[in-house]
Amino acid sequence: MAKQEMKKEVGPWRPMSDLTAWQKDAERMMEDFLGRKLSWGSWWPRAMDVRAPAIDLYEEKDEVVAKAELPGMEKKDIEVNISDHHLTIKGEKRKEEETKDKSYYRSERAYGSFSRSIELPAEVEIDKAKASFTNGVLEIRLPKTEEAKKKPTQVRID
Repeated sequence: MAKQEMKKEVGPWRPMSDLTAWQKDAERMMEDFLGRKLSWGSWWPRAMDVRAPAIDLYEEKDEVVAKAELPGMEKKDIEVNISDHHLTIKGEKRKEEETKDKSYYRSERAYGSFSRSIELPAEVEIDKAKASFTNGVLEIRLPKTEEAKKKPTQVRID
């Protein structure tokens, strides 16, 4: 009897297909071990997924302006403090809806508290600070002191 040769098609190597197979095997093993279905994004609790907001901080002629992105938050859940040349923004994202008779496969909303503190680039008049909150953006305007308005803020380059 003649020995049969195995023929294989030659095609492009797709490294991600190997990763996908490995990922499916890992998910199956975790499901077998834990006794429930998992997805890769569900291993970390969403309640811990609140991140500090992105903040833009810049100077205008007479003011220091800070803008923070706080999507999905309400004004009542935000606190702004200024002390010792620092601006601090604190907040809490809440998940207060009550769900009955629903089986979620995944819930992508994050909740929890955060705090972000940044140093101010100039002396400001704290008692004249103003803040507004519109469409998920917190804007804080801090008038500079007369002395800070006069000083150029130039950095020496070594």
